[in-house]
Amino acid sequence: MKKYNFILTLILILGFALAGNKSYAQTETKRADVRQKAQRVRIADGRLDGEVTRREAAALNAEQRHIRRAERRAKADGEVTRVEKRKLERKQNRANRHIRRAKHNEIDNN
Repeated sequence: MKKYNFILTLILILGFALAGNKSYAQTETKRADVRQKAQRVRIADGRLDGEVTRREAAALNAEQRHIRRAERRAKADGEVTRVEKRKLERKQNRANRHIRRAKHNEIDNN
């Protein structure tokens, strides 16, 4: 009976340990998601205000699609590593600069 209880306890502990690992996978990129949404809003606002031309908006939106694809690829294996997060952040920093330049250049849509 003791042997049976020990084996049952061991199986339960291993089962919970293995099941718990899956739920803690690092696929969350909350910071990247928030920045992505803010950048999309800035592009749309620039388009509405006439600060960003149609061509500039198309290029900026293509860059946002590229970032989303990179984020999906990073999440595909179930874990977003520090290196992948750093690459995503770098891409978003570059996109942020491009949005600022597009909104503050001399080309107006008015």
